Formats: sequence, C-alpha cells, structure tokens
Amino acid sequence: MKLYNTMSRSKEEFIPVEPGRVKMYACGPTVYDFFHIGNARAFINFDTMRRYLEYIGFEVEFCQNFTDIDDKIIRRARDEDTTIDDISERYIKEYYIDADRLKILRPTHQPKATETVPEMIGLISELMEKGIAYELPDGVYYDVSKFTEYGKLSRYHLDDLVEGAGERENVREAEGKRNPGDFVLWKKKKENEPAWPSPWGEGRPGWHIECSAMIRKHLGDTIDIHGGGQDLIFPHHENEIAQSEALTGAPLSKYWVHNAFVNIDNEKMSKSAGNFFTIRDIIKKFEYRVIRFFILTGHYRMPINFADSLLEAAENGLDRIRESVVNLRFTGAAEDRKRTQKDERSSWELMEAIEKTSRDFLDAMEDDFNTADAITAIFQLVRTANTACQNPSVSSDALLSAADKIMELGEVLGLDILGEDEDGIRIPDEVTRLVKKRTLAKQERDFALADQLRDRVTALGYQIKDTPSGPQVIKL
Repeated sequence: MKLYNTMSRSKEEFIPVEPGRVKMYACGPTVYDFFHIGNARAFINFDTMRRYLEYIGFEVEFCQNFTDIDDKIIRRARDEDTTIDDISERYIKEYYIDADRLKILRPTHQPKATETVPEMIGLISELMEKGIAYELPDGVYYDVSKFTEYGKLSRYHLDDLVEGAGERENVREAEGKRNPGDFVLWKKKKENEPAWPSPWGEGRPGWHIECSAMIRKHLGDTIDIHGGGQDLIFPHHENEIAQSEALTGAPLSKYWVHNAFVNIDNEKMSKSAGNFFTIRDIIKKFEYRVIRFFILTGHYRMPINFADSLLEAAENGLDRIRESVVNLRFTGAAEDRKRTQKDERSSWELMEAIEKTSRDFLDAMEDDFNTADAITAIFQLVRTANTACQNPSVSSDALLSAADKIMELGEVLGLDILGEDEDGIRIPDEVTRLVKKRTLAKQERDFALADQLRDRVTALGYQIKDTPSGPQVIKL
C-alpha cells in the first residue's frame, strides 16, 4: 500500500508503527457555525481512509478534535449576547447531524479543547522548562529558532516567515517577540473573555497547542497518520511538529496527509466573494449521500470544482448504481429466473467480472486511497451486471453476488447507495396496493385504468418498471 507523505513529497510504502494497528489524527471543526463543503471534503476523505484500513484488517484508533474556544467563537457569542459554551454546544450538535447523515463514522476519541486545557498547560510548562518557550506581557510564545528543523514540513525557511503567520489572523507584532515567526502558546486574559488559571496568570490556550496535547493524551508521542486540509500545512501542522518533537525527540507522525481545496465554479471559496456554501446550504438541492459521492469522485490530493451541474452528474451516477443493485436483487430473486435452465459460462463471466472489480477496487485504494478509480471499478461492474440482468441464462446466485459486491464496496467508501440512511427504501403499503391493482388491470386489458394507477404511483414518488420478471418499483 502506497501513501503520499507531505513530509517527503512522495508516495511511500505504508508501514504502521505497530503491526496491525493504525493511529490516526485529523483536525476537526471550530464550532461556531455549520461546516462548509471544504470542511466536508476533509472529514469525508479521512473517514474513508479509516473505513478502508478497517476493511483490510487494521485496528484503527482515530482521534478528531472540536475546537470550542477560539476568537471566532468569542465574537459569535458577543454578537448573539450569549456564552461561548452555548455557541460551541449548539454547533457540536449541528455538526453531528450533518456528519452522521454524510455517513462519517464517530471517531474513537473526539475531545474538546476546553476539556484538554490541563494537558495544554502541562505541555507549555515543559517547553518553558526547556527554554523553548518564553513569557511576554500578553502571553507565552514558542521560540521557533530553538527548533532547528522548523519548516521541514512546509519547506519554509525561518528568514521567509512573516509576522502573523503564527495565528489564524494577521495580528500586530507582540512587543518583545524574539522572531517574527514565533507563535503564541498561551494568551493572557483580556476583558470579557473566558480564561483558565495557569502558571502565567489567567488566560486561554493558543490554537496550535491543542492538537499536540490531544495527540499526546489520546494516541501517544508518535502516530501513523496526521491529516487535514492543505491550508493547515503551514502554520498549524508545522507548529504542531515544533511543539511536540521539541519535547519528545520523536516524529509526531510517520505520514502527513493533506487534501486539496474545493473550488466553487472554478474560483476559490470565500465569504467575501459570495460563493461560500455550508452543507446546510447544499442539502436544499441535493441529498447528503450525493455530496459524499461527489467528493469521493475526485482524488483527495487534487482540487475539485463544486458546481450544481457537477452535483447533478454525481446524483445521476449514484442513481445508476442504485438502480443496478435494485435490478440485480429483483431479477435475481424472481421465481422464473430460478427455474430457468442456466448457462454456466454466462454466470462464470459475471463472477469473473465481480472478482476483477474487487481487484481493481483494492488496487485503486492501495494506491494512495484513489477513490476516483475505486468508483470507476464499481461502475465497470454495474455495466457488466446490467447486461447480465438481460440474459435469462445467468444464474440468480451470480446476479445476487454482483449486487452484494457493489453494496460491499460502496460501504467501504461510506456510500449510501440505496438511500436507506436518509429516508429508507421500504415501499409504502399504498404504493404496493396500487401496483397490484395495476397488474390486475393489465391482465384484464383495462389499459386506461392501468395508466391511471401508474400515474398515481408516480405522484407518490415511485416509478413502475415493467420487466420480464414482473413489475419493479423504484423510488424516484
């Protein structure tokens, strides 16, 4: 298995630190609003990596944080005249609504920053004791000149660092900073801001320190995979490395994995440009299952373009897979299919296609989690299986095996192929009753009544598809 490592800028053989076990960490949301399509790409991609690693037999311990103390949260609380706890708890609940419907598995650990303050203070204290951090009137800072390998992930040289790079926003240089790139570890208390006691007075942690503390607490000194969006390479992940490795002397992560951006109509997403979309905005037009499928149709390291037309294409593609599974199950379960004399060669050809799809899918995922090619492999089986459905000599077992394989591989990618996780696929009793009445009307050659009944079924959101094995009901 090959995995692209941002640290080496190359694909490397994936060999976990501990055989049979993978420790993963991915940066999670800052909970002051609904998460957007760019966040979703990271969450979905790292969830898919986890799913695949578990599929091939690894025990995966996965940690993803909630940043629930931050300048943006504080500003939102002020704007709404409420507390930071109210804001963060509200949007953690909203996060789970979207994440669950996107089929993002719950992490093994999902700590909050506010729950990890003691560990952050302990880590900062150790850095102070080693002379790597220093105190100023407004806070405690990390001295980047004391870590000789600073810049090894981003390939930035200390001389190239600019003021403000140590935080999320450009800020005025703190008086007394030793280097322009020094970043804050602890912010001393300001008026009307939340604060915790510390050896340096009341205050709150900087952004970068929380991930170092959480990884150390929940996963240990060295993990296998650290993930996030490419915008986190510098300064966030660079600063995590500096904080952690200056203390432990061991690599923080063996593999650094970053997904590329989502562009909106070929332009960078931004609130100021008016092309900023949260998942809640998108589901007004498209189902959650379509969003996940769309994101996985591109390789995680390549930029993807977001546009309604591309979501519509993804929706059509996912519907093709769903219809294939429904057809295979319906045709394979039909009594006349079971009684028909079978041609072993036709069935064997479909079984061979199933095996080839499995190999192609695994090859794609083993090559740096290439979900785009993995989905192509599924479509290859869909095409072959659809043809086999039309051949009465293909056995029921072969057809049902094809359906099972499509569903199995879809589950590895977290795809809700049948729409079961959103609104279910059970055919309502009213629809079933109308279909039976239509079949009887056709047998009695009352085609006008049959057409009326078909229209009533369509109005209820279902389509009747007449097949040699009988009427098949498909949800529109």
